[in-house]
Amino acid sequence: MTATEVPTGADEAAARFRELYGRAPGGVWAAPGRVNLIGEYTDVNDGYVMPLALPHTVVAAAARRADGRLVLHSAQAREAGGGRQGVVRLDVAALRPGAVPGWAAYPAGVVWALREAGHPVGGGADLHLTSTVPAGAGLSSSAALEVATALALNDLYGLGLTGPALAVLARRAENVFVGVPCGVMDQMASACCAAGSLLHLDTRDLTYRRVPFDPSAHGLALLVVDTGVRHALGDGAYAERRAGCEAGARALGVESLREIPYEALPEALGRLADPVVRGYVRHVVSDNRRVGRTAELLDAGDVRAVGAVLTEGHASLRDDLRVSCPELDLVVSAALAAGALGARMTGGGFGGSAVVLTGADTVDAVASAVADAFADAGYGAPRVFPAVPSPGARRLI
Repeated sequence: MTATEVPTGADEAAARFRELYGRAPGGVWAAPGRVNLIGEYTDVNDGYVMPLALPHTVVAAAARRADGRLVLHSAQAREAGGGRQGVVRLDVAALRPGAVPGWAAYPAGVVWALREAGHPVGGGADLHLTSTVPAGAGLSSSAALEVATALALNDLYGLGLTGPALAVLARRAENVFVGVPCGVMDQMASACCAAGSLLHLDTRDLTYRRVPFDPSAHGLALLVVDTGVRHALGDGAYAERRAGCEAGARALGVESLREIPYEALPEALGRLADPVVRGYVRHVVSDNRRVGRTAELLDAGDVRAVGAVLTEGHASLRDDLRVSCPELDLVVSAALAAGALGARMTGGGFGGSAVVLTGADTVDAVASAVADAFADAGYGAPRVFPAVPSPGARRLI
């Protein structure tokens, strides 16, 4: 998707729903992907994060059923497989963790999580889903799919759930039904972000404030660079980092690394014998501090100074948490060499995307420098687009 494209419209989704199901949808909903400015792997340690919603969305056209069936259609799966191969039919009462393969596990998991929580969605639903969120790019395509489904069911069944409540259920769907041990940041960002702002989120109690963020007003731009390297977070590396952080917390006698103040970090590190765990702890505690520093800088209107914090965060992710990759490191080094103020990988790592803060007058130079560096290294061309703080999940029709 280029910067000039817009998310799939509600009218197109409604029309496609009619073609598929022979009736009008009960509504059309959208939930965005996200990019995280700062605070990585902190959400699985009850810490702080600061994401923004992207213009890229999952759009869901949906209607209730009364026969206990869940029928799911993905425009992207149809395009990949041809014909009607994007249609999946499931029995709501038979939904169990691990029983649904592929993309359908995410919306099915939401239905399962709602029923497990006692919400009356057993009648089922028809859904048509389409997405402009790049899959596997570290931009939370799965969370957008979950939240779009959750919001649709919330409205169709009149559940009255808040954005944070929907995010918690969506996270449970991904953790338990799909089997990915993610934190709650992605779902909270998709459900609760607002246009023109970052979400300064405390993932322990889900309190948040929206921090105004308009780089263009300061002569700046925030870019997303999608390396094109895809890495599935369910393959063990992500879970190993989370387990290592939990081991560090146990060794330090705390419930989570959130409880270690930055000022106490040297003493805490001295109590850890495992150098790998020491690195994980150092990253999480220092990244919580970087989220706080970023909030302070933005509150003071010093957006340019955020760049150095981003670059510092990348070094921590690369060296202490060890979740970067050569392509992500190359984005950061090439962008900085071309005059960017700061850059870091974002998301779970091992591929995906990076964020770059740069002057508005150097956007083209930075993008060209990154593309040239990839070409020289023999990598595929990266995709570069602006990160525009956009609305969270909402009903379109």
